[in-house]
Amino acid sequence: MRLYYSSASPFAAKARMAARHCGIDVESVSVDTSAEPADLLAANPLGKIPALVLDNGTSVYDSRVICDLFDRMSGNQLVPQELDAWRSVKTFEAAADGVGDALILGVYEVRYRPEEKRHPDWVDKQMRKADRGLAFLEDHIADLPDEPTTAHFALAGLLGWMAFRFEGKIERERPKLAQWLKQFPESFPAYGELQPRAA
Repeated sequence: MRLYYSSASPFAAKARMAARHCGIDVESVSVDTSAEPADLLAANPLGKIPALVLDNGTSVYDSRVICDLFDRMSGNQLVPQELDAWRSVKTFEAAADGVGDALILGVYEVRYRPEEKRHPDWVDKQMRKADRGLAFLEDHIADLPDEPTTAHFALAGLLGWMAFRFEGKIERERPKLAQWLKQFPESFPAYGELQPRAA
């Protein structure tokens, strides 16, 4: 199987960590999404990462769907099956992914729009969404199970990405999340290899 990814992407990091945790062998293929390479577009017509191509040529995307597939392939190593625990993990995962979505929209506004066409009010709205989401994550960090789940990998991907895109924000504003990330490699040593990295 091939997993298209970018080293900076929190969502790709999440999927790669999930595969490693489940013992699923994937070939990680680095792509430049802005160049819209043909192999990525064949895997995902949206041109987004991560995108997974199975051995039979079938494609799967985005990170939540890929992780749910890995969960099924591995006999549910990523998501608890008891209803309340499932709800808690999947809701936490969705919040972490949503924070990432909001922050990335703000980054792209600055990166891709000329200064005279930027919308500061819109960027501020995305940051408010992200800040509310981060507050939720910090308030519920103690609810995470001991064994790694999709929620753990979503949070680790997000915080690893924020470490270089929003340097110091987590340490200043969300000390519980900062402490969690500091300790995460103790339970998942491969984080050092698979964490998001500035491109």
